Amino acid sequence: MDKIEPGRLGIWRPWSMLDGDLAKDLEDLGYGAIWIGGSPRGDLKIAERLLAATDRLVVATGIVNMWATPAGEVAASYHRLHDAYGDRFLLGVGIGHPEATQEYRSPYETIVRYLDDLDAADVPVERRALAALGPKVLRLAAERTAGAHPYFTTPEHTRAARETLGAGPLLVPEQKVVFDTDTGRARALARESAGYYLRLRNYVNNFKRLGFTDEDVAGSGSDALLDALIAQGGAAALAARVKGHLDAGADQVAVQVLGEDDPRPALRAIAEALA
Repeated sequence: MDKIEPGRLGIWRPWSMLDGDLAKDLEDLGYGAIWIGGSPRGDLKIAERLLAATDRLVVATGIVNMWATPAGEVAASYHRLHDAYGDRFLLGVGIGHPEATQEYRSPYETIVRYLDDLDAADVPVERRALAALGPKVLRLAAERTAGAHPYFTTPEHTRAARETLGAGPLLVPEQKVVFDTDTGRARALARESAGYYLRLRNYVNNFKRLGFTDEDVAGSGSDALLDALIAQGGAAALAARVKGHLDAGADQVAVQVLGEDDPRPALRAIAEALA
């Protein structure tokens, strides 16, 4: 089975903020994929609506949470979508984080069992991706899926992830952006967005692997941490960050526009700047 080729540019957006009109407009702007965030439900009705509204766009989940959705349920949804839309759907799955569920235990073993269940349900390795930050899960993504979908990272992480994955597997990091040239206002929005993740140990551990200190991850985060994680500014600055991931080995970057009900202006500006 051929590797999915989603193009260089994608978006990441919570499922509750996606609809067919936005999907079609993004396809027309040249974006190759939508990564559905916010732990979409296992019936994947939102993916079906986005696929129905578009002709070429790849629709991926970023991610279906393994704790919330049994593998059998999402496998049935995968087959329904594949039967209707062929290879335009990519099933992204992941473990989430410990603080989100009281049932969180043995994360690595849980991931392995879930992938085993997807195997048993005939979900092809080439049509699924795995949320991955650390080296161990990145290696698992390379071995058991089409590739990795790291969330809330930097181009430096992308470079290390590519080295861990090797040349073949898909690598699609998510990148948060604030389309605002007012530095104070942009950084305030970035700090508001980052606060949640600074309370989650898997993200904090990843920041420390990237060289950030206890002081950087304390409280609402240092300016250096925020600026490294969340691109802020005009089109050129945002496009430069996206290009940084691509130059570091990403196949595609899934751009998440913060603070905008309508992400089209920011996404149009990024696409034009990269063109």
